Amino acid sequence: MNIKPFLNLIFCFCLLLGCQKAEKTSNQDPLTLIAQSAEQWTGIAVSKNNRVFVNYPTWTDSITYSVAEIKDGKAYPYPSEMWNTKIGDFSFYAVQSVVCDSKNRLWVLDTSNKQFKGVIEGGPVLYVFDLSTDELIRSYNFPKENYFKNSYYNDVRIDIENDVAYITDSGIGGIILLDLKSGSSKRFLTGHKSVQSELDHLICDGLKWENSVASDGIALSPDFSELYFIALTSHTLYKIKTAVLLDENASEVDVQNAVQKVANIPATDGMLFDRKGNLWLGGLETNGVNVLTKEGKLIHLLKDKRIRWADSFAKNLEREIFFTTSQIHLPEEKRGKYEVYKVSMSLLDEMTH
Repeated sequence: MNIKPFLNLIFCFCLLLGCQKAEKTSNQDPLTLIAQSAEQWTGIAVSKNNRVFVNYPTWTDSITYSVAEIKDGKAYPYPSEMWNTKIGDFSFYAVQSVVCDSKNRLWVLDTSNKQFKGVIEGGPVLYVFDLSTDELIRSYNFPKENYFKNSYYNDVRIDIENDVAYITDSGIGGIILLDLKSGSSKRFLTGHKSVQSELDHLICDGLKWENSVASDGIALSPDFSELYFIALTSHTLYKIKTAVLLDENASEVDVQNAVQKVANIPATDGMLFDRKGNLWLGGLETNGVNVLTKEGKLIHLLKDKRIRWADSFAKNLEREIFFTTSQIHLPEEKRGKYEVYKVSMSLLDEMTH
């Protein structure tokens, strides 16, 4: 029996399957577009029910909304038009970030510092909304000793185990600890090198972005035991045990001595831990997204022209990471639509196994 034609047939069949598999892989886009906007956004939050929220910073003369919920790719004012129109007793003024927690609450951090012209009377405010009713639960104010005229409360993480919030001040570097039960707060690390900018500019995709911004990105480990933070114009990532910050007897010197350097990393804006303990980071200088694995390995996960300044990160229960692109490094005339993307955590699994 002549088996040569049979072997040729098998070879051709295998070759066809291989081509189809390669074609499928090469055409698989890791980025899924969720929404686009003509107005700049920074923060993003995703609830356990997959509701997506964004905020628009007041860096221009006017914005349509401060906080919005994205539904089918469109933005709707949250929690109402009133909150976003600057009229009445309850309205946003200069929101910088939004965060959801596992208790189905949305936290909104208002800098009270529009266009970096200075913090207004009353100071920054942290709002918390019940997502089951979309009603305000409580608002938190801060004593004057915990902020300065040029403070810019930037990002926030919620520790549901200890009922506290951790906030970065990127105007005057520092970390603020807020007790969510009593409403009292403390400020740490003002003037310490770990919360100060290391650079006076970044080179992002070949463009020089001249700026110097202090502590910005912040991330809380999944077990709430460590707080990670970094200045925006820096490459040094730091961390501190939350037990030190929570110790009522700890002095400022104790806190400073407890700060540890983690690693040198590419410049990032926001940061987020996934449930496995991997730290997701922006890649501002390379139009990318990076990950510092729980083993301490830096993975350059994505590099794509569409990732124009990955700003803030959020995650859902389906192992997906969401992020905004705020195009901060680009001149106005070179900016396109601001976008929200999501990427599956399985992409990281594929690169690490």
